[in-house]
Amino acid sequence: MITPDNAIDTRALLAFYAEAGVDEALDEAPVNRFAEAAPQPSPPAAAQPAAARAAAVPIAQAAPRPAQAAVPDEAQAALARQLAAGAATLEELREAMASFDGCNLKFTAKNLVFSDGNPEAALMLVGEAPGRDEDIEGRPFVGRSGRLLDRMLAAIGLDRQSAYIANVIPWRPPGNRAPTPHETEICRPFIERQIELVGPKVLVNLGGPSAKTLLNTTEGILRLRGNWRVHTTASGTVIPAMPTLHPAYLLRTPAHKRLAWRDFVEVKMKLKALQA
Repeated sequence: MITPDNAIDTRALLAFYAEAGVDEALDEAPVNRFAEAAPQPSPPAAAQPAAARAAAVPIAQAAPRPAQAAVPDEAQAALARQLAAGAATLEELREAMASFDGCNLKFTAKNLVFSDGNPEAALMLVGEAPGRDEDIEGRPFVGRSGRLLDRMLAAIGLDRQSAYIANVIPWRPPGNRAPTPHETEICRPFIERQIELVGPKVLVNLGGPSAKTLLNTTEGILRLRGNWRVHTTASGTVIPAMPTLHPAYLLRTPAHKRLAWRDFVEVKMKLKALQA
């Protein structure tokens, strides 16, 4: 119950949820998770149906059920690879992704978040997945993280017309949760083909999930950032890649903005060298 003593804390909590993208309730009525559920007494054996008594098996005699591994649906992954490989242009790739029903995220998202910026640009930036604002507008990096990214680009003399922006996952996960490995693998062919069709001179991986997916590494982003890696396309083109910190992380940890600044200065210098 909200009282004058806890009203401020309650408003702060609701504001935190709204900022985090938690915009859907799971039930119509609140649930007190701290209340202990009273144990439900088992009905006497005589009251149980005869079929239930006959089917009852002691726990010790129950055969163990083998655990099922959570692996990507290979049929859907194969279809994603086929559709991605068959797209000769970015527009064809967008249409292929819009028609693809193999990723469950599509059915909870409002929009396909394909890209923003200039596909002819020398710089391409790839994040992880859309958030609430991106899902509503259908463009990547338009919320608070996007505004910070705009300032980061401006700091090296660029803007959205001189860069191309996309995500590994084109549909927003419910409640802004992290995409599962299953969902990432299903969507991987699309972002890899998108990078290949754009053909940037430099790739920037915004955050650990983007770096791990596209650079085939298991290292954490704090160890990866600031060090040039390469992304190799299906056709064999090698693209210099700079892993750096995601703007959303920088909003939570502003002391690390200086690290991202160094990374973007490296990107500016690389672009200048490649375009000379």
